[in-house]
Amino acid sequence: MAKKRPQTKAKRPQLTDGEIPVVGAREPCPCGSGRRYKACHGRAAAHAVTELVQRPFEGLPGECDWVALRELVPAATAGLALRDGLPDGVPAVTLATVLPMAWPALRRDDGSVLLGLQNDTASGDISRDLADTLLRALEAKPGTPVQGRRAPADGPRLQDLLDLEAPFEPVVHEGFEFWVPDAENATPEVTASLERANEAAIPTVRLESVEAAYWCRTPEKNHLRWVMPHAEEQLLDALARLHAAGRSNLGEGTRLVGSFRAHGLTVPVWDLPSEMGAQDVEKPAAEFAEQLAAALATQTPLTGDERRARGGLTNRQVTLS
Repeated sequence: MAKKRPQTKAKRPQLTDGEIPVVGAREPCPCGSGRRYKACHGRAAAHAVTELVQRPFEGLPGECDWVALRELVPAATAGLALRDGLPDGVPAVTLATVLPMAWPALRRDDGSVLLGLQNDTASGDISRDLADTLLRALEAKPGTPVQGRRAPADGPRLQDLLDLEAPFEPVVHEGFEFWVPDAENATPEVTASLERANEAAIPTVRLESVEAAYWCRTPEKNHLRWVMPHAEEQLLDALARLHAAGRSNLGEGTRLVGSFRAHGLTVPVWDLPSEMGAQDVEKPAAEFAEQLAAALATQTPLTGDERRARGGLTNRQVTLS
């Protein structure tokens, strides 16, 4: 038998780490090693994008409202200003809680961009994922949605793209009609998605007297959910002082029932009577904000009653993220 010639493989050009693009986990690694991406340079990238960023919106104007729109508010929008200005052909960029068909982003026919906030993300850094989606939406063809993907581990974050001097001013909507400028000519899929979303939306109002507090109505009772910027331990101490003193409510029939943890911030929650509307809670919320500021400034150790109140509040915390 003739001897088999030894098989030789042509050498592939080796790329430096900085030149290696992100590809699918099962695709060959672009570095030329012959291994799948997930077993080669994808390992470091996967580790980098799965590390959880506890406060992804920290440093953005209106961090508390970002958290509220991400976790608590069904239908809301907010205009976004870019650090380098809007590209040609993009008249506006708008953040939206949810988009039709759960699209991560949408480039409208007029060139404007809608960026969805409540979508699942592929990494532990929501800010980086949203920034990647935003950049791709700015370059997408008008009239097309942008699909989700894993953002490059070294890609920019929202804090790098947005104008940090511009105010963040959420607008809460009763429904999702903002999805389509001309609902009569929407596709059947978008129309069906709009109807489902409107049926599931909980009536919500953002208070005017305080920051990042949202009243909502549920079938049994109303609630106030108030995203606060204070450090968790300091805030719980202050709430415990007020609770032990009988000053943690927002009027007759109201009760501080616990809090959420969301994206590194604490969200106290009050039960409200079903007849108490958003306007009715404006003044009590403003008065509570003054009392809370005084309690936050108090440095004395907690009393026994205050420690017990704090324990009760801690036991009624629910982590959303």
